[in-house]
Amino acid sequence: MEKIVTAEEMKKLDSHTINEIGIPSLVLMERAALAVRDEILTAYPLNQENVVVVAGSGNNGGDGLAVARLLKIAGVNVQILNVGNPAHASNEHQAQEKICQYYEIPETEDLQVLTNATLIVDAIFGIGIDREVQGHYVDVIQAMNDSAAPVVAVDMPSGINTDTGEVMGVAVKADTTVTFAYNKVGLTKGAGKDAAGKVAVANDMGTYDL
Repeated sequence: MEKIVTAEEMKKLDSHTINEIGIPSLVLMERAALAVRDEILTAYPLNQENVVVVAGSGNNGGDGLAVARLLKIAGVNVQILNVGNPAHASNEHQAQEKICQYYEIPETEDLQVLTNATLIVDAIFGIGIDREVQGHYVDVIQAMNDSAAPVVAVDMPSGINTDTGEVMGVAVKADTTVTFAYNKVGLTKGAGKDAAGKVAVANDMGTYDL
């Protein structure tokens, strides 16, 4: 039977993996990004002309930056749309940002970049959202949903509650969601099930039961 976890359970598993087993968080981030890259390269071979990675300032955004770098190395035309407050960027996000700058991946904060996207990677919030989406994030998500490009969500469609599947005001409508280690409750019921599209569980993350 498939194991399905809540946000809190997943956070405990990640903490155990990082602090007890000793697998660094950047290693987990790299494995997550590899899984998303592989899904894009295999499932969307005709949508690689202009990939836009929409990256928040937390670790989900860090995953997205790693995806952008891996796609760039694979020869895909990719650019990054940064959203959120860079002053609040996680340490892992900052590390991935430095690498993206080394690879000279174009970055912008202009939503117009979504207009010509052939594929969008949603890496804004991940599993951590616990309140309604507000402010500029609403505009970003609406612009993503208005695009004709398919959307691949990283771990969770941004704006979907990981535990309930509820839309937190507004949410990304994904065509595919690549979620990590285990499936999430919010991807299996309610609006979350519809917003997720096809769910691909990357279960070789090195995360283990407590």
